[in-house]
Amino acid sequence: MPIPFESLIPYGIIIAMFGVTGAGLSKIRNMQNGGKRQRRSLDQWDRVGCPPNDHCCDESALTIAQQMMDRDRRLTGYLRGQIDSPVAPPGYELNNPWRVEKRMS
Repeated sequence: MPIPFESLIPYGIIIAMFGVTGAGLSKIRNMQNGGKRQRRSLDQWDRVGCPPNDHCCDESALTIAQQMMDRDRRLTGYLRGQIDSPVAPPGYELNNPWRVEKRMS
């Protein structure tokens, strides 16, 4: 005896919703990266940081790649954006990466 097709409709809806959700998340991540693909893994250059016995660096210090990605974000507005102009855009001199506490008045 064949299975009625009405019993398979919920499974089709579930599979379609997984596909729509996956495509939507992929598009949002693509837009957040400025149209570039998502970074899946880090290469050796991205793992460069302070030497383990270096006392000038603490555990919370950013790696070189994180510092450069933060600089690129401040320059272009995107975490993975890059700029080839030798002159910083206007307003960059006021864009300080150091977070300071608010003054008490």
